[in-house]
Amino acid sequence: MSDYPELAMYIDGEWVGVGDRRVHQVLNPATGQTLGDLPLAKAADLDRALDAAARGFKLWRATPAADRARVLKKAADLMRERVEHIARIATLEEGKTLGESRIETNVTANWLEFAAEEAKRAYGRVLVRPTGHRHMVLKEPVGPVAAFAPWNFPVGNPGRKLAAPIAAGCSVILKPAEESPNSALEVLRALIDAGLPPGVAQVVFGVPDEVSRHLLASPVIRKLSFTGSVPVGKHLMKLASERMLRTTMELGGHGPVIVFDDADIEQALSIIAPHKYRNAGQVCVSPTRFYVQEPVYEKFVRGFTEIAQSLPVGDGLDPATRMGPMANPRRLDAMEAFIGDARQSGGQVLTGGERVGNQGFFWKPTVLRDVPDTARIMNEEPFGPVAIMNPFKDFDDAVGKANRLPYGLAAYAFTQSSRRAMLISDAIEAGMVAVNNVMIAGADAPFGGVKESGHGSEDGPEGVEACQVIKSVSMA
Repeated sequence: MSDYPELAMYIDGEWVGVGDRRVHQVLNPATGQTLGDLPLAKAADLDRALDAAARGFKLWRATPAADRARVLKKAADLMRERVEHIARIATLEEGKTLGESRIETNVTANWLEFAAEEAKRAYGRVLVRPTGHRHMVLKEPVGPVAAFAPWNFPVGNPGRKLAAPIAAGCSVILKPAEESPNSALEVLRALIDAGLPPGVAQVVFGVPDEVSRHLLASPVIRKLSFTGSVPVGKHLMKLASERMLRTTMELGGHGPVIVFDDADIEQALSIIAPHKYRNAGQVCVSPTRFYVQEPVYEKFVRGFTEIAQSLPVGDGLDPATRMGPMANPRRLDAMEAFIGDARQSGGQVLTGGERVGNQGFFWKPTVLRDVPDTARIMNEEPFGPVAIMNPFKDFDDAVGKANRLPYGLAAYAFTQSSRRAMLISDAIEAGMVAVNNVMIAGADAPFGGVKESGHGSEDGPEGVEACQVIKSVSMA
């Protein structure tokens, strides 16, 4: 397509094209048509990236924090200036609506800007010691970071992976998703145009297992940062353990939503139903398992189903669209398998449950009800536009259902009781809990999960701290 930028990798300050490399065809999920051919890294490319990252780290760690901050702040400003261009690329590659892509681009700029501010706040401390002795606690950059970002937030995920290490004084080798490469490269272009020196950030693409094994085996890499599925995260953790690498793991979830009988049902529906179908449900913190207290169960299910049925589905570039396609054909196959199993297990499909048309990767917004815990979709993250409705009796029943799974990323609750809000916030096993809203993320707030949903945090001061190590220095 004429308005789609040429694809390349970025290694040691040079744009690296296809040449004699293998390629991955990048598809537009709204049409199924090819956008471009993406070069996949050879072993020599990865070695070159590692060498550049080692040199880049020596340069960048010695760069004053104020200078690092200026680069990040300028990059944030450039992304805001380029929001229409970047958002269009993200929608072409991933499928989400243009409005969602605009929001994502501006939020990514906020992350870069916040990281810029935190770059200047890497405070240590001086301990009290007898005269003639001094003991200092210092924060230093951990070293070159290998970062892996998924496709569902094609601008935001790469932005997160780059912002915190760069703020901390680290170099980065980023492997974004092959499905959405140019979105990630637009974040990099903003950083380069803002003055990021060659070697500080490299972006490579390739066969995921080949790239991860090669990078994580290198003595250059000091930290792994990964966002993705639980099984892949566990695999990478095993590789990282061979070299005792520091890790930040933001893995999958299966977000419970608890709706108590004292909730403002109309308000809850207006907030949570559109949020469920954001990015076609392809969101790690997507609300998925809806537990509704018995007295208001039928009313909530009926209202939710009506909203799902009214959502216009289509090309994300169409201003009338409220839900775009799924990102790739694998997600369509997954939806068919999940919903077929739910039906066989006794669940009822109230709306949706099938593909839309025969062009692109579209799926109808789906609502299931009364799905037993034995169904696959109640135990595995569906990562799609499907909401599951089940009733609960009382507070303890709701907590038991919400905490039943080994995941703990995000959870939601609706109640007009301040006491119940406090109690449910304490009882839910999740890294992030939202009560009467869905605003769990922010540039200044830590983002991460517990249990098998991972460990460590991105965003906030904690995100930059995750790219630092502590050194204790005693002098006499």
